[in-house]
Formats: sequence, C-alpha cells, structure tokens
Amino acid sequence: MQSGSGKQIDIDRLKADIAAAGIEILSAHCAVDRVRRQYSPQDIVEFSEPTTLKKAIASSQALCHFFSLLEVQLRNTENSGI
Repeated sequence: MQSGSGKQIDIDRLKADIAAAGIEILSAHCAVDRVRRQYSPQDIVEFSEPTTLKKAIASSQALCHFFSLLEVQLRNTENSGI
C-alpha cells in the first residue's frame, strides 16, 4: 500500500513497529517514574552527569514533538470522518 508520501509501506510491519515502540516507551516511562519518586529534581540535576541529562531531555523533546504531530494528524482524521 502507498502512504500519503507516495512511498510503499508494509502495514503489518508498521503496526508491529508501533506496538513495539509503545512497549519501549512504557518501559522508559516506568523507569523515569521510579527515578522521579526517589529523587528530587534538584538532586537529579546536582548529582547526575549533565551530558546524560541533556541527552535524555533531547530524546524526550523529540518524542513529544513526534507524538504532537501524530496527535494533530489523528484529530484531523477523526474530524474529517475518515
């Protein structure tokens, strides 16, 4: 099947990839919750490696941006009745 970008896609593979990504995101969310419950933001910033924190922040911002784009697309699809 062709996507909106005109590229041929394997829908079964896409669904499996999204399901796997969802599990990995849930796992990361759980890991962050454990850290969040044990340590204050001040302690995390003070005692963590700045590079590690910056990479985690950049990754979370990229995820937020990506899922925000998907959310807009999903809303548009739902609103158009597709």
